[in-house]
Amino acid sequence: MSIFFVLPAGVQDVYQIAYIVSSCFCIGAIACLAEQPTARTGNAIGQVGVGIGVTTTLALMSQQVASGVLLQAAACMGIGGAVGWQIAGAVGVTTLPQLVAAFHSFVGLAAVFVSIASHLVHGPHLAEIEMGAIEKVMIYWGTVIGGVTFTGSLVAFAKLNGNRSSAALHLPGRDQINLATLGAALAMSYVYQISDATGSSAWYSLMGATGLSLFAGWHLVDSVGGADMPVCITVLNSYSGWALVAEGFMLQNNMLLIVGSLVGSSGAILTYIMCVAMNRGIANVLFGGYGSLAKGPAMKVEGTHKEINVADTVDMMVNASSIIIVPGYGLAAARGQHPIASMVQTLTEQGIKVRFGIHPVAGRMPGQLNVLLAEAGVPYDIVFEMDELNEEFEGTDLCIVVGANDTVNPAAIEDPNSSIAGMPVLHVWEANQSIVLKRSMASGYAQVDNPLFFKDNNWMLFGDAKNTCEALNQGVQDYYAKK
Repeated sequence: MSIFFVLPAGVQDVYQIAYIVSSCFCIGAIACLAEQPTARTGNAIGQVGVGIGVTTTLALMSQQVASGVLLQAAACMGIGGAVGWQIAGAVGVTTLPQLVAAFHSFVGLAAVFVSIASHLVHGPHLAEIEMGAIEKVMIYWGTVIGGVTFTGSLVAFAKLNGNRSSAALHLPGRDQINLATLGAALAMSYVYQISDATGSSAWYSLMGATGLSLFAGWHLVDSVGGADMPVCITVLNSYSGWALVAEGFMLQNNMLLIVGSLVGSSGAILTYIMCVAMNRGIANVLFGGYGSLAKGPAMKVEGTHKEINVADTVDMMVNASSIIIVPGYGLAAARGQHPIASMVQTLTEQGIKVRFGIHPVAGRMPGQLNVLLAEAGVPYDIVFEMDELNEEFEGTDLCIVVGANDTVNPAAIEDPNSSIAGMPVLHVWEANQSIVLKRSMASGYAQVDNPLFFKDNNWMLFGDAKNTCEALNQGVQDYYAKK
């Protein structure tokens, strides 16, 4: 006997309306998240929307399935909620990229399970339930997209978390492997579409596609270098959205269709923005340089750097009339945002114009540095994107670079043979003076030497970012306390 019960059409309409309302809240959340001042409100609206969706689903299940199944769902939700609560309490702002990657993997895995379950519903024991052509497409490609998202996100998590080398994997015949994988997926898709849903051919092709997608997700993301991982995160975000769309078709759920479309399209748009910010083609990122032409030898970076100490840096800051601070992942890793925020507040109160410049790919995921500064209480109106601030460096008294490297590398403009040639960067060297806070002279994540370190108007302040920022903050406080 089936555990499913049929609801009257009018009752079903009520639930579909509730899903539409939930979707509207989610759309409103995204609109609010577009601006920093309304981001918190957007989070709250999104939570309400998801809450409505979950409540509606539980109410619908209570009328459609046996009580035992409902208890199983409730138990799973309780376990998931407890785990999520624990994770949320333990994760800091600096580890948000890893958290996002891990959550994407769950979305992908859910899509695989839903797809396989949707196929099994049409198995021999329920053969009277006809499977439509569109549903077949959604089941197959929901499995493929979900599988790629699952293993790809796990690899991204491992790279971001330091469990796996950030270097790109270079298997022999890498491009041929990718093409063969795509060809096999298309071939099995054809077999699945023409096969009887209750037959073994459909089942074996679906299982083959599942295994192939799991391999493809691992290989594609492992072939991406650490410097391109922010773009990879946005791509996986888009994949998770399209996986939701496939689930929405299979489950005939308007909310999943709408929210999945929002996530998928916004992830794709963000991927495009990130690729433009890095002057990279999406194929170049995803396939590890597929089709790219070899460049000549990069320009040799030579010169002697100049070092500066904390006291002299404080003296330059308090005597400047305008300062631009460019944070990078080094600030996030060292958790030095709070002393920086305190220092900036003091300088601003003394009439010094202080602004922050954020590169689109700064950090390990889009917006990480914005969240970091907001968490420390830095006012939104002094945080600017690269395009808004690049023309402001010329004439600025002092630029302070905290833990950034590739995003302020003039080689992107000066060296056509550099691996980051053409990548838009922050023109910090155009300021009257610049100071770079770093642990050492080592190159950045892209492994490209930085000529900025040897510019005549640049100084290097070596040390741990947090300790250095705390010392600078204390120096500024002591200077004004004595006045």
